[in-house]
Amino acid sequence: MGSFFNQDLKITLHNSSTIHPKEQTERRSLFLSNIDQLLNFHVKTVTFFSAKPGYTLDLVMEMIRSGMEKALVHYDFLAGRLKYDEKGRQEIDCDGAGVSYVMASSELKLEDLGELYPNPAFLQLIPMPELTHELEERPLFAIQATLFKCGSYAFGVSLNHAAMDGVGFLTFFLNLACLISNQRLAITPYTNRELLAARSPPRVTFSHPEYVKLEEIVKMLPTRKSPPEDHEFKQFHLSSKDISTLKEKARAGNTLDPKIITNFNVVAAYIWKCKSLATYGPDENKTSTLLYAVDIRRKIQPNLPSSYAGNGVFYAYAKATCRDLDTSPFPNIVKMVSEGVARITDEYIRSAIDSCQVSVRFPIGDVIVTSWWKLDFGEMEFEWGKPKYFCPVPDPKTKVVMLSPGVDKGVGVLIRLPSSKMEKFCSLFYKDFGPSQSRL
Repeated sequence: MGSFFNQDLKITLHNSSTIHPKEQTERRSLFLSNIDQLLNFHVKTVTFFSAKPGYTLDLVMEMIRSGMEKALVHYDFLAGRLKYDEKGRQEIDCDGAGVSYVMASSELKLEDLGELYPNPAFLQLIPMPELTHELEERPLFAIQATLFKCGSYAFGVSLNHAAMDGVGFLTFFLNLACLISNQRLAITPYTNRELLAARSPPRVTFSHPEYVKLEEIVKMLPTRKSPPEDHEFKQFHLSSKDISTLKEKARAGNTLDPKIITNFNVVAAYIWKCKSLATYGPDENKTSTLLYAVDIRRKIQPNLPSSYAGNGVFYAYAKATCRDLDTSPFPNIVKMVSEGVARITDEYIRSAIDSCQVSVRFPIGDVIVTSWWKLDFGEMEFEWGKPKYFCPVPDPKTKVVMLSPGVDKGVGVLIRLPSSKMEKFCSLFYKDFGPSQSRL
């Protein structure tokens, strides 16, 4: 593991408090869709800001506190707690219990962190309510403000994904920026999740191999524990030129509709091939499944409101044997990725939601790609300026491949693999781009 991935950021925690809605909100139970239910885990992000004269950490923290108090009136569910109803189904108790707020400092300067990219070391900048609270007492939202020696600061957030997706999270921050500046909300959040409720009775019209039944997952578990392998992270970068190269490869033979040769499709196809072959080799009997999230706000009928403040995402999938990934022309792999999103129609989504109503299911894949690439958090405008850098922060044991905005309008690719597999992944990845594209 590279030195920056386990760097000690020399953090001192100073105090913690709870932020409550500025006004009393009605206590209610908020229904969670089956999509929300699948995402009951905490997502971590960190936003870095350069120092600005006159804006001390104490002042900025007080501005955030005031803005959060106002925001929680409109986002009352973020101040609530998860609970189980009488049928054992999870919902949010909008009880105004509040969000956690922590103040900290670092002995380092921001420049001491080097190049900024999604980094497990940044977990030191983020509170961990899932480690310190039982479920029904656990804050859904927690924020830590950390002052660096140079006067720059970072805001680390832990958000339970069941509360909202990345689009909803970005909208929340845009609204927070407005409220901090004493402006009106940019977008009024739509919090009703009933639009994605299961049908009654449920109608499962597709097989949904991307969502595996719990009893089948149990059968997949190894009967004998293998010795744990050492894993390592590496961050790769694809520039806009590199992405153009992949798109040219996808155009070879003129077999694909130009509309499906998108930045995401070619990058996802390339990662799927490299990671599958690095992990399993060209095994004709091993089927590799790619999963990636798709925004369904405009795919479901009627459309979800653009202000939908829940989870309007759904997993698309592609399947192929490792032998096919090794021998197939690149356009074929891009086509398989594109077919994943093409199959997501209103009926497909409704059927999947219903399938999770009938039985307990979870998304399972060999290569899972999560993309923050096109979510423009960098354009958020606070009184103290725009972020210097925003990124998701991976869990040290993640199996997810994380895409984030890169330099030169490119994309950063963070991947974690067993050390014995990483060398093979690098050789496959470098085959087209050269070793200068990695960040160790």
